[in-house]
Amino acid sequence: MSGRTPLRLAMVGGGPGSFIGPVHRMAAELDGRIRLTAGVFSRDPEKNAQAADGWGVPRDRVYPDHHTMIEAERARGDGVDLVAVVTPNHLHFDVAAAALRGGLHVMSDKPATLNLGQARDLADIVAASGKLYGLTYTYTGYPMVREAREIVARGDLGPVRKVVVEYSQGWLSRPLEREGNKQADWRADPAQSGVGGCIGDIGVHAFNIAEFITGSRVERLCADVATVVPGRNLDDDCNVLLRFEGGARGVLIASQISAGARNGLKISVYGEKGGLTWSHERHTELTLDWLDGPSQVLHAGSAYLGAGAHAATRLPTGHPEGFIEAFANLYRDFADAIQGRDGGLVPDIGEGVRGMAFVERAVAASLADAGWVALEGEGR
Repeated sequence: MSGRTPLRLAMVGGGPGSFIGPVHRMAAELDGRIRLTAGVFSRDPEKNAQAADGWGVPRDRVYPDHHTMIEAERARGDGVDLVAVVTPNHLHFDVAAAALRGGLHVMSDKPATLNLGQARDLADIVAASGKLYGLTYTYTGYPMVREAREIVARGDLGPVRKVVVEYSQGWLSRPLEREGNKQADWRADPAQSGVGGCIGDIGVHAFNIAEFITGSRVERLCADVATVVPGRNLDDDCNVLLRFEGGARGVLIASQISAGARNGLKISVYGEKGGLTWSHERHTELTLDWLDGPSQVLHAGSAYLGAGAHAATRLPTGHPEGFIEAFANLYRDFADAIQGRDGGLVPDIGEGVRGMAFVERAVAASLADAGWVALEGEGR
């Protein structure tokens, strides 16, 4: 396929009322590398058609379910090349597996699946299919997160000793799932979300970015996973101690009942020579604090940054790029990989398995008051 020909995308989920569906659509199309061409946007026929009309998808390429869509698109000469999975967690495995078996690449919202068993099975399906699978751990697409990864990998900080990562929100401080809020409803339902609530929704982001920036794997954890709002069926607050390979210690905080917090993702990595800090609320900056030197603030788009940060930046320094652009970096990297170029840093099914292992192990260890346990289910 010519690099100038946009890849054809089908999306499953993301219809009216969805937060993440429109984000996927905007991000996928931002660089002109991918075009939304078909989809199953809702189980409700009216909402399905409404989403298609709003996004310019022809009615004859709007389908009632993903199995019908995959079969029909395979029969077309201009059938889709990849599928974006933007449904609640319980549908991720079935949609991704069907697409891969149907010869299509898959980009999935996180977490990869409903549970660890499904994630391991999906890893086998990915390997057998010969197709690519990506996960939208969005924050790995930010230029300054990629710069932080390069700084650690070069050894600028010295050996990593301490990692502190926090992802705090406050939007579930009330039982919104009992007040008709669609986004809260499925996230608080174990049948749709899995065994993890907050830890599966945003805790996996914190876990992933800690491993992404440090380049080190978590080997052991000690978890306190709690349900704070009375009557809620899944956790809404968690605090996890981490031990990384190589000996670094870590602290992970994820909360959706921290009233007043908005989308407070922040990570600090401390080495022998100094530390770095990145915050989502000031995402165009990366702060370096040295043991024996003045502090520095690096700015996105600046000439002194490394190749990874430059490749993820579209605008000159001082012109903020945000969530959509970070998301789009993953889609652009994925398009490169599909078309035979360097696929960059798109999280894969191995990261999906690790994320599900983190969720299940932390929840189970907390319930059992087990203290320190090994993280099982590493990526293949």
